[in-house]
Amino acid sequence: MEKTATEFTDKQLAIIDAAQKLFAESGFDGTSVRDIAHEAGINVAMISYYFGSKEKLMEAVFEQKANHTRIKVENLLQNENLSPLEKVNVLIDDYVDKFIAQQEFHRIMIREQLIEKNNAVATLIYELKKRNQDSIKKLIHEGQKGGAFKKNIDIVLMMTTLVGTVSQMITSQRFYREMNHLEEMPEPEFQKYIRKKLSAHLKNLFKVILTYEA
Repeated sequence: MEKTATEFTDKQLAIIDAAQKLFAESGFDGTSVRDIAHEAGINVAMISYYFGSKEKLMEAVFEQKANHTRIKVENLLQNENLSPLEKVNVLIDDYVDKFIAQQEFHRIMIREQLIEKNNAVATLIYELKKRNQDSIKKLIHEGQKGGAFKKNIDIVLMMTTLVGTVSQMITSQRFYREMNHLEEMPEPEFQKYIRKKLSAHLKNLFKVILTYEA
C-alpha cells in the first residue's frame, strides 16, 4: 500500500479506528463491512470509496502501525546525542507505550496468528513484523559497528522476547494484579504501574542481551 499513515484523512482514520476495534472483538472474518460502517457512523459505500475492500482496510490498519516504528527508528538513527543502548531504551519505552495504548490492535495480532485462518491477514502480519525487524536491525547494527553491542545477537529472538513479554502482561493483567495484591488499584494508575515495571524489566534484560556489561 503506497499511502503512508500521515496521508490518511480524519475520516479515513475514523474508519480505521472503527475497523480496528471490531477486528479485535470479532476477528477479521467475523466483522463485516456493514459492521464497520455502523461503528464509524458512515455509509457502507464510503468504505469502498476510501479503501476498496475490507482486506484493503485491514491493510491500512497495519500500514499505520508499520510506519510508526519505521519513522521512530529512522529518527533514532539520526540522533547523535544518544548512545546505542539509550536508543534501544527509547525504542523499548515506545513499544511498551504503544502496546498499552493500542491493546485492541495487539489483540488482532494475537487472535489472527492463533487461528491462522485468513491467508491475506497472515501475510499482512508477516510483512508488518518483517518491516519492523528490518528497521530495528539497523539500530542494532549501528551499535555493533561502534563496539557497544555484542556481535552474535539473534534479533528475531530478541524482539520475540520484547513483544512476547509485553503481550503476556497485557493478556494476564488480572493475574498480575492478584499475584501482586493490586486489586484495589484504579485502572489508570495500574496501567502506569505496569508500564513502569515492564520498561525497567526489559531495559535490564536488553542490557544483558546486547552489551558486554555484567
